[in-house]
Amino acid sequence: MKKNRAMLIGSIGAGKSTLTNALLERNEKAVKTQSLNYSDWIVDTPGEYTENPFYYKNIMATSLEVSHVMYLQDATRKKTIFPPNFSTGINKLPIGVVTKSDSDKADVDEAVRQLKRVIPSGPIVITSSITGRGIQEIRNLVKCNSLIEMKEYVSTHMDGNIFFS
Repeated sequence: MKKNRAMLIGSIGAGKSTLTNALLERNEKAVKTQSLNYSDWIVDTPGEYTENPFYYKNIMATSLEVSHVMYLQDATRKKTIFPPNFSTGINKLPIGVVTKSDSDKADVDEAVRQLKRVIPSGPIVITSSITGRGIQEIRNLVKCNSLIEMKEYVSTHMDGNIFFS
């Protein structure tokens, strides 16, 4: 059976590399991603891929190599870089991820609201790479092979870190 793989997309500084390190239990300092980084079951993408529509073709091409796409929204930013319903243009299982939820500047409710516009149907996980909040939930969601499995997982793990939009 093919191992599931997830691609992380989001703005520059959204926490993609930091989240990758947390998911893979690496104690490395995150550095600015300059190209696609393949690490075990994760593909970390440069923020420019999402911030500049000219690079959307790179996201589409890379999505052919993965089973899941994580859409990261930094809770300390008021705006999102994703167009409405962006996830519907990529035929992969979506996971919304709120990053930096533990920051004093975080507005988690706004980040969730933004992700709901990007992902009309799918799980949204509130995370902290510092405390580990939501990290195991993401690992488990990437093991799911359908939206139905993801919804069932969420319905049995509703602890404030995860819900289904």
